[in-house]
Amino acid sequence: MKNMLETAFPGINVNLANYPPPLPKRLLSKAVPVVQFGVIGIVMAGEQIFPRLGFVNPPPWYYSLRANRFGTISSTWLLGNFLQSMLQSSGAFEVYCNGELVFSKLKDQRFPGEIELKDLVGSKIADRRIVDEALWS
Repeated sequence: MKNMLETAFPGINVNLANYPPPLPKRLLSKAVPVVQFGVIGIVMAGEQIFPRLGFVNPPPWYYSLRANRFGTISSTWLLGNFLQSMLQSSGAFEVYCNGELVFSKLKDQRFPGEIELKDLVGSKIADRRIVDEALWS
């Protein structure tokens, strides 16, 4: 979209930025890597960790995780990364022109087409030129 707008409107400044997700999602996304490394640590060093925590024998679920180390670690890594990505995504896509909101995916619940976006930005730029010419005439 950035290149399309810069090509259609030479001299326009296009800034791309991530819209931050809500605070609870951000906090959960920070906890996911801690859980990931915790599970990986338990799978790799459970025989040493559980006795230090006061367990004589590791719990039964540990042995099922340990039986398939590679599957457990890879699943933990992939699912954790997916979950973290999902939590960090807000789904927002907004276009502003001269400080005015031109399009909002959150409000319209859809993504704009290329032609539609060109028309929306073009009309805002044209409106701005008409206002500027009216001020100077």
